[in-house]
Amino acid sequence: MRETFEPGASVSGVARRHQVNANQVFAWRKLYQDGSLSAVSAGEQVVPASDLVEAMKQIRELQRLLGKKTMEVEILREAMEYGRAKKLIARSPLLPGDGR
Repeated sequence: MRETFEPGASVSGVARRHQVNANQVFAWRKLYQDGSLSAVSAGEQVVPASDLVEAMKQIRELQRLLGKKTMEVEILREAMEYGRAKKLIARSPLLPGDGR
C-alpha cells in the first residue's frame, strides 16, 4: 500500500508490478485511508483460523469432561448422604420394648 503513496508512483504501475487488479488496489487504498484495513485495531493478537478451530474443539472436550466430573461429584455426594443416614439409623439407641 505504501508504494502507491510514494511520489511519482502510479496505482496502475504498482498493481501491474504485483499482478493485482488496479481496481482492487484502489479499493485497498480507500480502506487504508479510512483506517479499516488494519487487521486488529484493539491491540489483540491475530491467530490462524486452524488454531481457532483446534482451540474450540479443545474447549468443547473440556466442557464435556467438566460436565461428566460434575455429575460424578453429585452422585458421590448423594451416596455419602445415603451412607450417613444408614449409619445414623444403625447407631440409633434401642427404645424400650424393641424386644432386645
